[in-house]
Amino acid sequence: MIDLKFLRENPKAVKENIRKKFQDEKLPLVDEVIELDVQNRQAQKEADELRASRNKISKEIGALMAQGRKEEATAKKAEVAAGAKRLAELEKLEEELQEKILKIMMTIPNIIDPSVPIGRNDTENVEVQRYGEPAVPPFEIPYHTQIMESFDGIDLDSARKVAGNGFYYLMGDIARLHSAVIAYARDFMIDRGFTYCVPPFMIRSNVVTGVMSFAEMDAMMYKIEGEDLYLIGTSEHSMIGKFIDTVIPEDQLPKTLTSYSPCFRKEKGAHGLEERGVYRIHQFEKQEMIVVCKPEDSKYWFDQLWQNTVDLFRSMDIPVRTLECCSGDLADLKVKSVDVEAWSPRQKKYFEVGSCSNLGDAQARRLKIRVSGEKGKYFAHTLNNTVVAPPRMLIAFLENNLQADGSVRIPEVLQPYMGGMKEIRKKK
Repeated sequence: MIDLKFLRENPKAVKENIRKKFQDEKLPLVDEVIELDVQNRQAQKEADELRASRNKISKEIGALMAQGRKEEATAKKAEVAAGAKRLAELEKLEEELQEKILKIMMTIPNIIDPSVPIGRNDTENVEVQRYGEPAVPPFEIPYHTQIMESFDGIDLDSARKVAGNGFYYLMGDIARLHSAVIAYARDFMIDRGFTYCVPPFMIRSNVVTGVMSFAEMDAMMYKIEGEDLYLIGTSEHSMIGKFIDTVIPEDQLPKTLTSYSPCFRKEKGAHGLEERGVYRIHQFEKQEMIVVCKPEDSKYWFDQLWQNTVDLFRSMDIPVRTLECCSGDLADLKVKSVDVEAWSPRQKKYFEVGSCSNLGDAQARRLKIRVSGEKGKYFAHTLNNTVVAPPRMLIAFLENNLQADGSVRIPEVLQPYMGGMKEIRKKK
């Protein structure tokens, strides 16, 4: 959510930003919110004048009563009563106007960084850099669920009976591999100075609306019936929510946290062949990283966060690339975003395994996360990024480490988490 004062003083810039995001239907909202803001400030001004007048007249009434001038005091009391009625009307009007303003401001997109490429959707995202050499082995690579099944490592049929489509049972060595990757990612981030945290897996509606847009909430979140609680779609939501309504001393920044959690997503819409299996599912586990920092440090931390994911995947011998998200592919709260994509030897292309986002002060403004420094209080900047999200990550892992005999090589960094195993072999 952008600053109302900024919108009031820079309506052309806000409209140009909306055009860059190809959301022209939102252009009239800028003029609408400016008009509502004018009405609100006028109501506030009149209300303040009435309060000042009330205080002044109240003192006069006291003086008149002390002098025994009761008739004059009674007339003044009638004046106060008339003012009180108007003040109540104005306070109600202010509340209504502020609610309308907030609703509109929550839908106007954040100002994107000047470096963001302009494009309509994810087809116009821009490749930044590749890490590692993408290779295709001389043997056929099966679909990822077939690889898992060869190790008796997945049971989708039973999961459908128990929970429906979009769920899974991971079994045996594949389940162990899944947990090993999470544990390795946890220690990887701790070694980089991040504080480990296991957050709440449910959050209240005020936190939900503080961390994401209404459209995202509707597409992603599962609501707990009869409760003001939502299952988290990603742990960054409850991690950022940890700082709601707080004032952080400047010398305590940055806050760098890495968290484990299960994640639950509706995943609305139809998906293609490559999104069956465990690519796009309703439940998965994830290691996440978030940063709360001073505005001048957010660019530095943005680059640090996506580099962490690149380094993690490269440590497991998985080729990756970074992709700059274009303006039309950015969610409304984001200032800038980079996707990390892993190489799929079977598909002979890259696919998303993580997303790094700088949200500027948008979430902090909604959640009232402020910093106290020498120059006073100001809103913090928040950033988040995926460390690793199996089982999707397992697709890249299995394909890139599959050997000609059907076994899967375990990279050296993961072997301690797999009880010293150097490979996973097919079940006889």
